[in-house]
Amino acid sequence: MANPATLRNLVTRYETLRSTHARLGTPESRRQLEDVSYTLCVTTGTRAVPDALAAAAARLHAVPSAASPGPADVQLTA
Repeated sequence: MANPATLRNLVTRYETLRSTHARLGTPESRRQLEDVSYTLCVTTGTRAVPDALAAAAARLHAVPSAASPGPADVQLTA
């Protein structure tokens, strides 16, 4: 399974392209949605988009997201 950053990117791209295709309905938007759907399925080892999204969600839920450093985590050096 792909690393969490790759999965987050694929899921975000899928959601964006699904919305774009619903709005535009062009052959190009359909092709892009099919491409990212295929990649998401291959990356998660599934055959259907709902299964791929569920697998990605499970993987992302199991791995804590990398938080950006807070003020206490930053060290200033001279």
